[in-house]
Amino acid sequence: MSSCEISEPQGDMIIAMTKTGYSEKAARYYFMKPNMGRIENADQVANFEGTCGDTMTIYLKIKDNVIEDAKYEVMGCAGAISAAMAAVDIIKGKTLDFAKDVNDGTIFQVLEEIPEKKHHCIQLAVKTLHKALDEYASK
Repeated sequence: MSSCEISEPQGDMIIAMTKTGYSEKAARYYFMKPNMGRIENADQVANFEGTCGDTMTIYLKIKDNVIEDAKYEVMGCAGAISAAMAAVDIIKGKTLDFAKDVNDGTIFQVLEEIPEKKHHCIQLAVKTLHKALDEYASK
């Protein structure tokens, strides 16, 4: 099985998530968690706690003003995990200036659809990213 294929039980769960308002893409981010984890010797680490209690930590590896790698650790719901995973796909290989311009709409476009009551999860991913970028810039 390739890294992009989903096993049958996960496939059923993805279908179930789509019935609750998540796009298939957002559900795949949740189940596959392609950008979950930490980066040893990261150039910047920042964490942020959302109003709902979900918590994110972002790790950035930066070289020559470009984000070479990024990972999130997420203690939260499917919406939070999906948003964080999408955020990394957006910023990886991009400049710091590009990453600073990432907003809720940018991530929502990648996710395609998540339940309206989970839109704050996208905001949490953006706030965590921006906090890391601000702290890095102030060093």
